[in-house]
Amino acid sequence: MRYLLDTNIVLIYLRDKKTKEYIDHHYTPFDSLNIPILSVVTLGEIKSLGIRNNWGEKRIAAVDNFFQQCVITDINSKDVISKYGEIDAYSQGKLNSKPLGTTARNMGKNDLWIAASAVVTNSKLLTTDKDFSHLNKSYLDLVLIELIK
Repeated sequence: MRYLLDTNIVLIYLRDKKTKEYIDHHYTPFDSLNIPILSVVTLGEIKSLGIRNNWGEKRIAAVDNFFQQCVITDINSKDVISKYGEIDAYSQGKLNSKPLGTTARNMGKNDLWIAASAVVTNSKLLTTDKDFSHLNKSYLDLVLIELIK
């Protein structure tokens, strides 16, 4: 199984032990039979968070170690760029060949890249972000994770 991990899932792995254990137990994205994938967009988002929050060397090393455990997918691909455009049009209710069936959904541009990457890599998208919900089953297989308190 391929799992594309959204940025919030990376943050869970870095700082939320209970939810991380839940994900590992129920989905096993790092099991040898599975492939954990990150979009290059997520790398940029995490690096930005590190700079803005003055993460120390220990946290930066943990992030880099986490990244090394994953396959990194680029967005500089005709397939990803095409899927980005299609998903954005669909989300706005402007894709004539595939009606949204509800009101338009404004997605963040980074989320669009991440969704397009999940589709092109044929991965389940692991996220805590409900902004992807309208894409479930119509474009991707969404695994919506609830935070464990």
